[in-house]
Amino acid sequence: MRLKDQPKWQGKSWCTLGDSISAAGGYQPLVSAALGFSTVLNEGKSGCPLTAGGDRDYGATVHVGRQMEPVYDCVTIFAGTNDFRLDKPIGRKEERDIHTFYGAYVTLVEDILSKNPACRLNLWTPLQRDKDGFDIDSVNAEGHRLADYVEVIQAIGVEYALPVLNLYAESGFNRFTLGFLSSDRLHPNQEGFKRIAAMAIPFLERI
Repeated sequence: MRLKDQPKWQGKSWCTLGDSISAAGGYQPLVSAALGFSTVLNEGKSGCPLTAGGDRDYGATVHVGRQMEPVYDCVTIFAGTNDFRLDKPIGRKEERDIHTFYGAYVTLVEDILSKNPACRLNLWTPLQRDKDGFDIDSVNAEGHRLADYVEVIQAIGVEYALPVLNLYAESGFNRFTLGFLSSDRLHPNQEGFKRIAAMAIPFLERI
């Protein structure tokens, strides 16, 4: 039984899946300190997309997530910006093709939930960005904008009844604030990680 003043996730475990923004380990300690996680596994892989294929396949989130031990109380998927930057096709859910963003994401979600149905799986959208010629108005080689990947994540959240933290729409990371919240208009700095944690704490508190 949870005591009245006990943090929501006191003594529980949390695994974060994603790219370099998670790999940097900037938001996890802040969130963990506030919510009481006793174990935090950071499985972020720098420079890697969620989607399989290509020369960064070794760190594709779909592979990393399916290989982790199915024991965590809370699992976060925080990916998408590299899929946009690396021209990963969105595809269609029905195809279940892990070489497309939709297929890889659905495959990962179903794998996690089938192995560990008790976990609270939650999905975080990518942040807005303005680096390497890719911002929110850019169209990649597959004809997609960053917002298209965000829409897929939101749709998957609705279909599987999974909570979605929409950092793209609500974090305040935008072309006017990226200089303050990031080190290079993509990767959060200390202030940026504080902003992410400030959103993630109440989000994880309520699920």
